[in-house]
Amino acid sequence: MVTAIVFIRADVARIPEVAQQIADIDGVSEVYSVTGKLDLIALVRVRDIDGVAAAVADKVNKVPGVLDTETHIAFRAYSTVDLEAAFSIGT
Repeated sequence: MVTAIVFIRADVARIPEVAQQIADIDGVSEVYSVTGKLDLIALVRVRDIDGVAAAVADKVNKVPGVLDTETHIAFRAYSTVDLEAAFSIGT
């Protein structure tokens, strides 16, 4: 599994629509609107590096309203948080 963190600058008038279109892309697990120099941060979780290219280069970058992206590939995860448990509804 490859995790990529994608920093996104977007047309500020279209941030909600841009965020939703990105969230609907296969491989995108989360999209956050953020403060600072960026507008959105997306987490992409896919099988391999080709999946990152398919999600980011072929889809995220082509969403109308996306002005610029910067992609970072995660080497390792260091976390004490179990995200699955945090979002589990008890099933």
